[in-house]
Amino acid sequence: MKRLPDPHGALMDAVYRRQRHVYDPLRKLFLFGRDRLLARLDVPPGGRVLEIGCGTARNLIVLHRLRPDARLFGLDASAEMLATAAAKLRRRGLADVILLRQGLAEDVRPATFGLDTPLDAAFDAVFFSYSLTMIGDGRAALDAALAGLKPGGVLAIVDFWDQASWPRRLRRLLQRWLALFHVRFRAEVLEHLERKAEAGQETLHVEPILGRYAFLATCRP
Repeated sequence: MKRLPDPHGALMDAVYRRQRHVYDPLRKLFLFGRDRLLARLDVPPGGRVLEIGCGTARNLIVLHRLRPDARLFGLDASAEMLATAAAKLRRRGLADVILLRQGLAEDVRPATFGLDTPLDAAFDAVFFSYSLTMIGDGRAALDAALAGLKPGGVLAIVDFWDQASWPRRLRRLLQRWLALFHVRFRAEVLEHLERKAEAGQETLHVEPILGRYAFLATCRP
């Protein structure tokens, strides 16, 4: 994969250059709610689904098993993670089924994937799985995702929350550990969606996971 000449892409490559080789077996121990999001994802037959921050393509491979008729696309800033993803797809014979591209969340366009379609008719569903907490401008990433949805499309998110119901010491330990991987919950991301919902621009449902360890959100413009 061609590397992005940008600081965020370089940071993600540095974070995942070694982690990518053990990412899937380790992350299943603490990235809860991913399969719940995938099982609930509302996609019409033959619909297009984009994962922003697709990493090793683990979620897209699971989604292909659930919805083999769907057209699947993955975007990630890290060339290192995409190299692992591409190798996994080749081993499974899915290299021509799931299309991967390198890019930034806030810059996603249909043309990124060779789609000749207006921006607001690109995808039936877009989802983020534990990636928004690593994106510098989460609000811009959300706006780009929403802009790419077809009428009636859905935006789904699962990610770390604020652990507000946890004991303070345990919460601080978890947040310090996550910070080692440049992961930080940003309240303004959910607030951005909440403001849109209050203004009548969308419907929003937010579900806590393990006492606000994480959240699962669905949003329909």
